[in-house]
This record gives sequence, C-alpha cells and structure tokens, in this order.
Amino acid sequence: MSGPTEKPQRLRVVVADDQAAVREPLAAVLGLSEDIEVVAAAADGSEVLTAVAAGPVDVVLMDLRMPVMDGTEATRRLGEEYPEVAVVVLTTFADDDSILGALSAGARGYLTKNAGRQDITRAIRAAAAGQSVLDREVQDRLLATVRTRTPVLEQTLPEDLTPREREVLTLIGQGLPNRGIAEKLFISEATVKTHINNLFAKAGIRDRADAVRRAIEAGLA
Repeated sequence: MSGPTEKPQRLRVVVADDQAAVREPLAAVLGLSEDIEVVAAAADGSEVLTAVAAGPVDVVLMDLRMPVMDGTEATRRLGEEYPEVAVVVLTTFADDDSILGALSAGARGYLTKNAGRQDITRAIRAAAAGQSVLDREVQDRLLATVRTRTPVLEQTLPEDLTPREREVLTLIGQGLPNRGIAEKLFISEATVKTHINNLFAKAGIRDRADAVRRAIEAGLA
C-alpha cells in the first residue's frame, strides 16, 4: 500500500514594494497559488536583505523605486551575497535606465505593474528555474535601446560558437523559453540545455537576461 503523495515544495517568495496598498494585496494574491508561499513582505531594499538573511528564499518580487535602499541596489547586493536568490522586477517604470540598471544588477525578470497574476506567477517560476521573463513592452524597449546605443558587432560573440549555439542565442533573444526553442529547432529540451550551457560558458554569459542583451548587441535578435 503506497503512502500519501507528498506535496511539491512551494517557492518561497519575498514581495517588496514601498506602498502597503500594493504590497499587501499582491502578497495575498500570490499566496493563493499552490506552489508559491509568500514568506515576507518588505517596504524597501534593506528589509529585503533582512528577509533573505532570515531565509530561506527562492525569489524576490522587487519594486525599483523604494526609500532607504532602492530595488536596483538591493538586486545588486543580493547577487553578491545571495546569488541563489532570483529577482523579478515588478514596477511601474519601463524607461531605459530602469530596465538596463535592473538587468545589469542581475534581475532575471522584468515586468510592469500592468502584468496580471498569471504573468507574475509565470515569471516567478521561470526565475526560480534559472530562466528569464521580460514584459513584451520591456523587451521591445530593451531591443530599441541597445540597438540605438550599441553598434551591431558580431565580434561581441566568440568565434568558436557553433551555428546551433548561435541559433539558440537568437531564440533566447526573441524571448523563447527552453521548450519553445526545442520545438522551434526540433530537438529535445535536454539538448537545448546542453547548448545553452556551452554557449554561456564560451561567451561568458551570466544568465538569461544577459543572454538577451548579448543577442541584441550582436544583431541576432
């Protein structure tokens, strides 16, 4: 006779926003998801670091404009002190400096507050799995910004990338998840992961958000 089925471990999330009218309802809504547990709510970046230190935490849903310590600085500090914790930005701001600053600091996802509950939970799950989710508006803005500020230089990528690795980078730059890349190239997700690991190692790419930036800079996306 088999024992009771164990429930999958829930993702432990910190919600950070300086406005209680946003922070508290968001935490309550996320807590309705079976696989997400909101373990703390923070009003600024300093409180985020305190909550993560008390841990364990898997993902921080991070506002950018907060007092004491803003979300970009908190994201950078998390990357230095707690690199295992993923950050998804959720903000009203989609200007060039905010987007590039957050992604450069190490955020794995970037959503605007127009995002619905499904978009937010999807981004949290993706970030916990080491993937990135960018709002369509954010991705379009990032594409336009990088193309304006950076000349298209294929030499920004190492010469020893294989044609398949370039294809994979192109599709990452277009925002496709691993499953979407596998379907597009008619290969398995395991093979996609192998190509991504090789690509990241050769090109010195940190994470998926960095891969999107590099794809755009190289004119592949």
